[in-house]
Amino acid sequence: MQKSRKSVRKERFTFLANEEEKRMIDSYLRKYKINNRSRWIRETLITFIIKKLDQDYPTLFNEHDMRR
Repeated sequence: MQKSRKSVRKERFTFLANEEEKRMIDSYLRKYKINNRSRWIRETLITFIIKKLDQDYPTLFNEHDMRR
């Protein structure tokens, strides 16, 4: 199977977590039997971003005007 150039991941993101955050993430991954932590973090982050962008999408009227 050949991957397209767009799907090849070359960029790296690194972040730090404290001990409690790491325990929570590890616990979640174990509970839901998630083996690919990198994929899960990537999908979770992208899903959040897409939802936020969808909420912030410009509209013709502001919220106050639409609730009248």
